[in-house]
Amino acid sequence: MQVWHVLLIILAILVVVLIVLYFLGKRLQKRQNEQKAQIEAAKQQMTLLIIDKKRMRVTESGLPQSVIDQVPRLMRRSKLPVVKVKAGPKIMTMIADEAIFDIIPVKKEVRATVSGIYITDVKAVRGKLPVPEKKKKGIRAKLAAWRSNASKELEAQAGGSGKSKKSK
Repeated sequence: MQVWHVLLIILAILVVVLIVLYFLGKRLQKRQNEQKAQIEAAKQQMTLLIIDKKRMRVTESGLPQSVIDQVPRLMRRSKLPVVKVKAGPKIMTMIADEAIFDIIPVKKEVRATVSGIYITDVKAVRGKLPVPEKKKKGIRAKLAAWRSNASKELEAQAGGSGKSKKSK
């Protein structure tokens, strides 16, 4: 067998894998849109007193057993943003949206948009919500910034030597 036969077979396999991933991604996107629509339909405003917030495994979080049973087996080991709140006289364990978990204040009263046990949005009742401090850049982010700066410098040097490139 020649080298180009092997390369042709590898290319065919890659094309099949990409097609499968495309259709799988479309199906997952459709499922996610349906779930978001259900959350939007069931949302309601509540005043909550935030007692504590942590990232915990589903099995250790203190959620009801019926919720833990509905979580897929592979997701049971991953950590969720869990918030312990007091809604009226009742203390509950809720799951926060990953996007708002950092801005949820601890030991303060907030006006939250809740859908079941899922907190989707938070607004301050008194004052303003604290702005989360910026996290330290990881090595990957530093390398990406260094690469973009280097490419800008190269474009500037190429632009100065008579070659015309589109500048952003």
